[in-house]
Amino acid sequence: MKSVMRSLRSPLGRVRGLGSAHAGTEHWIGQRLTSLALIPLSLYPVVTFFLAANHGGYGALRDWLHSPISATAVILFLLVGFHHAANGLQVVIEDYVHCECAKSATLFVIKFGSLALALAGTLATLKIMLGA
Repeated sequence: MKSVMRSLRSPLGRVRGLGSAHAGTEHWIGQRLTSLALIPLSLYPVVTFFLAANHGGYGALRDWLHSPISATAVILFLLVGFHHAANGLQVVIEDYVHCECAKSATLFVIKFGSLALALAGTLATLKIMLGA
């Protein structure tokens, strides 16, 4: 006996191979993991930064950033934060920009800009930490 089940896809859709690429799950999980990682990575630097600022001004802040633990926390916060922001903006651009040329250009600017800002922040943090 033949199966009477029919596909819900149109004949044109079957020919073109349109449908889900199943690539969104990995991106969605990555966004959730980076957002969870940002909770402690943002709390430690922000809280200790303001405590140092309230207790000694600029000198205390420089001393705070000379610590390898504080510098590492700031660098991790910068790297994970810019990665999270770039991935979030990528989803928005892919969903709402329909011109392929504009989409590609915008995604390039976002990825390059976030990489450049993360690198600049990391180098600035290392410069202060090493006392150069």
